[in-house]
Amino acid sequence: MNTLDTQTEKEDRRILLLQQEKPAKAVLKLGVPLIAGMMIMALYNLTDTWFIGRMHDDYQLAAVNLAYPVMMIMIAVSNMVGTGAASLIARSLGASDREKACHTLTTGIVLTVVNSAVVAGIGFLFLDSIIKGLGAERNTSGYTEQYVSILLAGSIGLMGNYTFGQLLRSEGSVNYSLIGMIAGTAANIVLDPVLIFLFGMQIRGAAIATVIGNGIGAVLSLQFYIRRKTLLRPSVRYIKPAADILREIFWVGVPATLETLLTSAAYIVNNNLAVTYGALTVAAMGVSQKILSLGSYIYQGFAAGTQPLMGYNYGAKNYRRMLQVLRAGILIVSGTELCLMAVYGLAAPALIGMFTQSEEVIRTGSTVLRTMMWILPFVGAVSMSRISFQAMGKPQYAFGITVVRQLLLYIPLLLIFNRLFGFRGLICAQPLTEVIMMAVSVTLLYSVLTRGK
Repeated sequence: MNTLDTQTEKEDRRILLLQQEKPAKAVLKLGVPLIAGMMIMALYNLTDTWFIGRMHDDYQLAAVNLAYPVMMIMIAVSNMVGTGAASLIARSLGASDREKACHTLTTGIVLTVVNSAVVAGIGFLFLDSIIKGLGAERNTSGYTEQYVSILLAGSIGLMGNYTFGQLLRSEGSVNYSLIGMIAGTAANIVLDPVLIFLFGMQIRGAAIATVIGNGIGAVLSLQFYIRRKTLLRPSVRYIKPAADILREIFWVGVPATLETLLTSAAYIVNNNLAVTYGALTVAAMGVSQKILSLGSYIYQGFAAGTQPLMGYNYGAKNYRRMLQVLRAGILIVSGTELCLMAVYGLAAPALIGMFTQSEEVIRTGSTVLRTMMWILPFVGAVSMSRISFQAMGKPQYAFGITVVRQLLLYIPLLLIFNRLFGFRGLICAQPLTEVIMMAVSVTLLYSVLTRGK
């Protein structure tokens, strides 16, 4: 069999996976490798947190948590291109329009480069205001500024790694997207102790390692297109964006960006409320949330894995298969999260103790983790519903879910519960939010799919 035949066979397998594979098997094939990659990506933050914790400086530990919304904002802007372009690529493949899919891919890469420069420029221009807005105080502001400045300087690597992985997954090339994630994380793990301890750079070393690791991941993702290993390929003849493609990308992508920005806003509100309980409480919440992120990557991975399935079959008008994929995905993700929740409940102090020796941080972090873990059985269905609407090119529904979730429920509950019940109320707000939102989002998606619109 020659190289051309082998390439054609690989392309056929990708299309058959999206088109005909049993729903549960398809969700697992696309979701499990992606979850593995996301778990590896989670090590970026966990690695920084772990090595900084080895310095026994809780203020630097708190600063990493305070700086995290900046990374979330970068992801939000990346999400605008990644989600919008990935949705259009999958729907174009479903409609057998490969030329439009290639044009969309090229446009997505160009937009990523432009957006990273804009984010860095705006970030440095308003750096002082950003640090204050994050909730940094006298003991943490300097460390937070160091970390944020380096993230901004490396924005092209951070944003490119996130977006290029989404573009690869949109055509079913999940394994290729994993390679960039794995290599980047490995680089980060190696560089963290070298830069933090050997070169004495402390929190700056952690940020530099994160930037370099993401940059390596972005370059490796791009090389699969350059080496013609992918189903779709960018081309210089598509450098000039088409108006209809830009419109489609922004129609789906802008609401996706706003969703992540609203999540960042809720995170900032949460941190500012937590600061009133002391820097050690901020550090405890940061560590517990990083550990909880392993659970979030499971539901995000399954949701992202279903996106090309939903987008392709929506483009092919196969609504029955979409419902089957949705049911299979929710059952798989909810069952997996229940098992992880049991681990968190039993091992919370040991898990928090991996990152700090402070008894107060361990005690508070264990309380946070054992409370917040109750989001896991419910939030997966919310995430899967939201990303399905994005895949279908119906971002108004996805954005509506986020507006209700963050602005009408979570942030008001944070403020009210914190005032009425103190710290315990603060950490109970999100589990209650997710229980309500699971019922709302799944009902809405099921209604839209059964109408076949």
